[in-house]
Amino acid sequence: MADDEPTRATRLLDAQAKAERLFAEIDRRGLVAPGEGERAVSDRVRDLANEMFGTTRHWHKRIVRSGPNTLLPYKENPPNRLIGADDIVFADFGPIFEEYEADFGRTFVLGDDPVKRRLRDDLADVFAAGKRHFAADPEITGARLHTEVARLATDAGWELGGWHAGHLVGEFPHERIDGADVESYITPANDTPLRRTDKAGRVCHWILEIHLVDRAHGFGGFYEELLTLG
Repeated sequence: MADDEPTRATRLLDAQAKAERLFAEIDRRGLVAPGEGERAVSDRVRDLANEMFGTTRHWHKRIVRSGPNTLLPYKENPPNRLIGADDIVFADFGPIFEEYEADFGRTFVLGDDPVKRRLRDDLADVFAAGKRHFAADPEITGARLHTEVARLATDAGWELGGWHAGHLVGEFPHERIDGADVESYITPANDTPLRRTDKAGRVCHWILEIHLVDRAHGFGGFYEELLTLG
C-alpha cells in the first residue's frame, strides 16, 4: 500500500536529513584528502553509509570527482584520479533509506585557492536563489526554472555544466527516468509545470542540481538536494 502524501514528504525529508548527516561525517573524518583516489573515497563513503545507517543500496552511480573531472556531467565516466593537495572535489550520492531515495551533492575545497573557494560558496547561493524562484512561481515549468538557474550562474561568473538542472525523485525505484523524457528533468525543453502529479496520482517531487563550471581554470563544483521540500 502506497504512503499518503504527508508520509511521503516526511520520509523524503528524513532520507535527505540522513544524507546530510552522512556528508557532515565525510567532512569530519577527512575522507576527501590529498593522495586519495576518487574511487577509494567513493568506496569509503559507501562503507560509511552502511556503518551509520545500514544503507547498502544507492539508486544511481556513486560519484566522486576532482580537478578537471569536476567539469564533466553525470553521464561521463572519467578515469580514476588522485586528489591533489590544492584540489576541488565534489561528491554526488543517491543512498536509499527505508525505500526512499536521497540525492545529495556537495563540493569540498582543499587548500586556499580563492577562485575554488568562491565557486564552492556560490553553489549554495545559486541553489538558494533557484529555490526561491521556484517558490515564487506556482506555475513554473522546467524550462523557466532552468532559464533562471542559468542566469544566476552567469551573473555569478560561471556557467552550467550539464544539460539539465535537476530531476524527479521519490520512492525506490521511482518512475524510471528516461534520458529522452524531458518531462522528468529541469531542462530547457520541459514546458510542463513542475508542480503536478505523476501517472499514479502522487505529487511530483524534484531535486535541484547546481553544477557550475569554470572552463578557463579547468574545474567545477556541484550542489544538490530537494527542491520541493524543506
